Amino acid sequence: MKISVVGTGYVGLVSGTCFAETGVDVVCVDIDQSKIDKLNNGQIPIYEPGLKDIYLRNVEKGRLTFTTDIKSSLEDSDAIFIAVGTPPDEDGSADLKYVINVAREVGRYLDHYMVVVTKSTVPVGTSSKVKKAIQEELELRGADIPFDVASNPEFLKEGNAVEDFLKPDRIVVGTESPKAEKVMKRLYKPFLLNGHPIIFMDILSSEMTKYTANAMLATKISFMNDIANLCEIVGADVNFVRKGIGSDNRIGNKFIYPGTGYGGSCFPKDVQALIRTADENQYSLDILKAVEAVNYRQKSVLFSKIKNHFKGDLKGKKFGLWGLAFKPKTDDMREAPALVIIEHLLKAGAQVVAYDPVAMEEAKRILGDKITFAKDEYEACIDVDALIVVTEWSEFRIPNFKVLKKLLKNHVIFDGRNIYDPEEMKELDIAYHSIGRKSILNNGV
Repeated sequence: MKISVVGTGYVGLVSGTCFAETGVDVVCVDIDQSKIDKLNNGQIPIYEPGLKDIYLRNVEKGRLTFTTDIKSSLEDSDAIFIAVGTPPDEDGSADLKYVINVAREVGRYLDHYMVVVTKSTVPVGTSSKVKKAIQEELELRGADIPFDVASNPEFLKEGNAVEDFLKPDRIVVGTESPKAEKVMKRLYKPFLLNGHPIIFMDILSSEMTKYTANAMLATKISFMNDIANLCEIVGADVNFVRKGIGSDNRIGNKFIYPGTGYGGSCFPKDVQALIRTADENQYSLDILKAVEAVNYRQKSVLFSKIKNHFKGDLKGKKFGLWGLAFKPKTDDMREAPALVIIEHLLKAGAQVVAYDPVAMEEAKRILGDKITFAKDEYEACIDVDALIVVTEWSEFRIPNFKVLKKLLKNHVIFDGRNIYDPEEMKELDIAYHSIGRKSILNNGV
């Protein structure tokens, strides 16, 4: 079986590489020649644990190839997956121009039956627009070539995308014909043999499922952050509250960890797009509007704690910052809370020295020389007024506090992910501020 995958970002590259791992011949297509050149020379453009080994193995076996030529990629393909970006437009809606451009190219070169699958996260009704664009191009050619469209949303977590693809909780496929369903069943047969459920439904429901899943997870995060802020006000400890509610299997213990707000490529734009879809249909998703508002506010909560601790005077102060990526195990900084915190600090006249295990190059691309970059986490703490922890990388969880106390000018830590124990900080005489828990003050600030 052969497929084409258009787009070599997180979704396209992970999907194409993992399909190749199941024995499918995969051609990945991208308009960015430099990206394709790198992929053809053993370099992958994203950081994703486990991806490079699978990529190299399948390139070596000839099952995974890369090109900028969509026409050649369609030869003998059973399906083509559209996995290009759908960035938020100015009004919050998903920009579908890249998706429709791919659909038009398919229409120009289609010469046999195949299934055109939207893998990108797209609003409800996009597949009909894809179908229309392909049909228009076929009519311009005077060609009568049958094809089907399908929706196959991704549910990949950055930092765990390979595992999520190869061992999915579920596979959702929206189709409109038995023939398309047959093709998709054949493609996903290896997953069915391993016991992973595949759920077939109509296309509109499939498109809606993706947005609803991300919106629900974003809602859990914002809800818990709101509760965390209230916990601080009333004197409760959000960690105990989290454990108490997480043991209820109706709620579960995932996505209820308080912090500095969600970021990344999915939750922010998907929540906005779903709100926009509802508005276009004269319906207001009030809960999601509140979710977005809480998340926007939460990204500034840690800065407020910093400002309060230093009595509003941050000018000339220097802060060490651990973690730049929006979450661990990725170099993705899209909508990262760290960017908001850094912006606030710089506007207040402070200096920032930052370290992240994998996102340093991406941070340098975004921030340039606005901040200083350290070679490791301890260098980021030399003679700083406080340490700020924004991303919960594993290597930050048990640092050498004796070394930290020697390096820090002031023994102060602002923990945006609640990874340290307040009682331990008290014993170490370190002033400690976290999310949804009582602050620990010391005598040497």
